[in-house]
Amino acid sequence: MDTDSVGARPRVVVLADSDSRWKWAALTARRLAPDHALDARFLRGDSAPSQRQIAEVGIVPDTSRSVDCADLLEDPACAAADLLVLGVTGGSVMTVLHGLSLRWADRTRRPIVVTGYVGVAYENQVDGTMLRIGSDVVLANSAHDADLFREVYAGVGADPEAIVESALPYLDGAPWDPSAAGRDRPFTVCFAVQPSVPVERADRLSLLRRLRGHALLHPDREVIVKLRNRPDEGVTHLERHSYQRLFEELPDRPANLSLRYGDMGEILDRTDLLVTVSSTAAMEAVHRGIPAAIITDHGIREAHGNHFFVGSGLLASFTDLDSGVVPRADPGWAARHGLGRTDPWEEARARIARLRAAGPLPPLRPHYTAAHHAPYLE
Repeated sequence: MDTDSVGARPRVVVLADSDSRWKWAALTARRLAPDHALDARFLRGDSAPSQRQIAEVGIVPDTSRSVDCADLLEDPACAAADLLVLGVTGGSVMTVLHGLSLRWADRTRRPIVVTGYVGVAYENQVDGTMLRIGSDVVLANSAHDADLFREVYAGVGADPEAIVESALPYLDGAPWDPSAAGRDRPFTVCFAVQPSVPVERADRLSLLRRLRGHALLHPDREVIVKLRNRPDEGVTHLERHSYQRLFEELPDRPANLSLRYGDMGEILDRTDLLVTVSSTAAMEAVHRGIPAAIITDHGIREAHGNHFFVGSGLLASFTDLDSGVVPRADPGWAARHGLGRTDPWEEARARIARLRAAGPLPPLRPHYTAAHHAPYLE
């Protein structure tokens, strides 16, 4: 459906530039404004999601269109919206904020602009936070992240009230049922791949070989390699070496080792051990009580993102898993990182309600400006 009609029903416009950011932004919009019509706008580019990736999230937008930033500025649905959720990179957030600040300079009414982090915030934390200054609401996925972002805001003179603790919007699903393994299905190990972690072909092959070895060692287990994208689809981070193609090159694959596409939540419904290097899927698993292992075979490194999980109780090697280790998350770590809360969106909805009640919104003011930061913006 593609229309510019804007009715009386309140609307939320979602801008996304990749599969994971569409999932985050669309589900965030539903958490914040479940009764609003949803207009999806997809930023043109190599990482733009395919129709399959869009549909996989399970949210059908009322309107949908591919745009560039200039198109968004002229989009009547955007100008008339109640909320604008930006599911794009920090740099794109700043670009949109600058454009809208000029386009809407004379408007007495504008949407509330919401942004945040798509997954766990383990890299470029200060840089990413600075680029989002000027948004009305910046969602932090945990108390840990909210404290960090507020410290950055306060330190540069921005209003820390814009930082609101919430949670990853896809933390839902039924709690893990350990009795299902052996009763309804085999004990199932799911390896959640990442497009760029690890990046080297040899390291990715090494992980597949260890998964093959685990499947051979445990023939009573089902071992699933959960893929993010097909070889011709874009993703948030560039994938140089496709796991699907590497898997097809893997010799002597046992029958209990397979590839799987699909919604992560649905696959977790039948998972008994989630294995990954540093995927956000680990947070989904822990939230549901599913055991999870953060693989350390290639080190605990900022470049791999698994340093985020230090202290979680989840760090393990394939040798550990082969020997029967099934890691469980430390409850204190999980709570500090936004897992297990009853209604983590209450504060964000309250912030939005206060902004609406306060009358006309102030002009959008990104931190970086041409007058003061020209070399950075060039």
